[in-house]
Amino acid sequence: MSPEPPLSAEQARRFPDYPFQGRWFDHGAAHQHYVDEGEGKPVLMVHGNPTWSYMWRRLVLGLRGRYRCIAPDHLGMGLSDRARDLPGARLAESRAEDLGRLVEHLVAERRAPARGWTLVVHDWGGPVALWWAHLHPGVVDRLVVLNTAAFPWPPGYRPPRSLLALRQRSVGRVAHASNAVVRMALSGGVYRPLPPAVRAAYAAPYRRQRDRSALVRVAQDIPLSPADAGWPHAQRLGEALVCFTQVPVFLGWGMRDPLYDDLVLAEWTRRLPGAALHLYPYAGHYVLEDMAWQLVEDIRDFLAITDHGPC
Repeated sequence: MSPEPPLSAEQARRFPDYPFQGRWFDHGAAHQHYVDEGEGKPVLMVHGNPTWSYMWRRLVLGLRGRYRCIAPDHLGMGLSDRARDLPGARLAESRAEDLGRLVEHLVAERRAPARGWTLVVHDWGGPVALWWAHLHPGVVDRLVVLNTAAFPWPPGYRPPRSLLALRQRSVGRVAHASNAVVRMALSGGVYRPLPPAVRAAYAAPYRRQRDRSALVRVAQDIPLSPADAGWPHAQRLGEALVCFTQVPVFLGWGMRDPLYDDLVLAEWTRRLPGAALHLYPYAGHYVLEDMAWQLVEDIRDFLAITDHGPC
């Protein structure tokens, strides 16, 4: 872990729309930060790369009056300690194990229910959290999917050049040293430029080089073809999505996303044909930034319609 936290919870509370008390779970070798706000059925929000729980701030504020909103920072990201993952380890599977331990802690020690969870995923949080949910059948009974993939890339998909470049060791070293992953994500992932204070909040946990080692590695960990070591896992994950055909699914999509394009969206609708589809033509990858007011309202309505009383 880092010799000191990348950012304190008190410092984070000064960022726009993030007035939440920080909580911590001890994994033994590292401490994981998470937000736990409100009461009611739990809504678990899992972020991707290179973001952190800050991206869920408006959804937490919009739902905490009726639901218990839980938004962890992956180990290695956000306010959590920096993980020491072994070379060759599959990071998505490791973070899924972390998520499982956190949920077990919340159930055993913080009075969370064992079932009746709503899962909200975005970006890399999709393969992480959906694999966890697959390994724990019956825990999740509603799913909200925002601009992610949890299956092998569909035929014809062409990854952005920036993602291909990060897979080169020399480029990866430069990106790590210069914080290019965060800069590229914040500039290319939104349709409307972010306010300076919001950009600063997103970048704050990664201001030091030693705090952002996971960012490039996560990008390099994404399997792009059958030649990559992670491709079989992506296939298994895609096959596991069948378990969500029996639960209510909200599919919210920013249509100006350079990473998760129309082919990825079409694959989601093929695999989960019963999903409630919400398209946002003027939103990019970070759909919660571009269309927060509408998306939060749409998710709130979805949860109200699919609510079936206490857990």
